[in-house]
Amino acid sequence: MFATFALTALLASASLHVARADVVPTVPGPGIVYREGSTCHIEWDGDAGSTTAWKNMAIQLMTGDNFEMVHLTTVATDLDGTVSGSFDHPCPAVAPNSAIYFYQFSAPGASEKQWATRFAIASPAGATTPPANPTQPGKNDPIPWGVGALADPSKAVPPPASAGGSTPPPLSNGASTSSPPAPADPNTVAPPLPAASSASRFTTVSSTGSAAGPSTTANSTAAANNTKENAAASVSVDSRVWQAAVALGASAMAFTVLL
Repeated sequence: MFATFALTALLASASLHVARADVVPTVPGPGIVYREGSTCHIEWDGDAGSTTAWKNMAIQLMTGDNFEMVHLTTVATDLDGTVSGSFDHPCPAVAPNSAIYFYQFSAPGASEKQWATRFAIASPAGATTPPANPTQPGKNDPIPWGVGALADPSKAVPPPASAGGSTPPPLSNGASTSSPPAPADPNTVAPPLPAASSASRFTTVSSTGSAAGPSTTANSTAAANNTKENAAASVSVDSRVWQAAVALGASAMAFTVLL
């Protein structure tokens, strides 16, 4: 029973490894030296596990260590990595001339990238210098490396999208130039509202939406009524005051006679 289970697991594991086959770079290999201006030759074994994953394969010229790889230029795109093949391109002028360059393989359908062995790009005369660093950072693996650059950076081709080469758009300076309204001053006291008059009950507002003020017909009527009422009240008060004055004068005369 256990042997059957173990065999099943082994077969399943083997099938997964077959399904995850990838492109395998084979050239350049260790010790390869190309010269600036000559032909840089690349070879690979195709992906035997998929007819689609390594379609539209791209190849980049890289430099740097195993953890911080630096893109220099893209040398090929739209290659068919599902079959074995090769590609040639003119070796660019670089600095320094050393064994610190390598190729990176990527494709939109591939989940992982692949890398060729580091090789040297020598001067046209074949001169090279040793890599600046004898071991990899962190783990100290004995793999020499360095950071190179194109002699003419303007000739660099950007990374493909499959290698994360898409560039985010620049930040737009879209800030508004208008200023927000100033907040109200909490120390400002609002002016008192005018006292309501009897005429306000008759005020009507035009419904036409025009700038016309309140209707004046009702106001004129109310004002006339108020005038009549005030005049009548004034006459009534004056007559009462006159009567009181006459009575007071008569009382004073009678008091004088009695004395």
